[in-house]
Amino acid sequence: MWGVCSMNHKMQLLFHVLGLSSLAGSVFLQILVFKDILHHGYFVAVENNPIILLGEIVLSVYTVVYFIYIYQRFIRSVRTEGVKT
Repeated sequence: MWGVCSMNHKMQLLFHVLGLSSLAGSVFLQILVFKDILHHGYFVAVENNPIILLGEIVLSVYTVVYFIYIYQRFIRSVRTEGVKT
């Protein structure tokens, strides 16, 4: 089955897999941060490795772009459904 799939389909699949996993990771990280704030009253995060920091920034930007893309698709689908009825 995978041999029949086009390259475009594989790229879309990769785009969604990476996007959804980064969104899930963001939610999980926020839960950990809020838990730490509730426990200690504050949260401090320091990253000294510039490569790791750059990776986190790139992943965060990708997650925001993916979230906007999914949100726009959702809004368009809601508008399309509203027009049909």
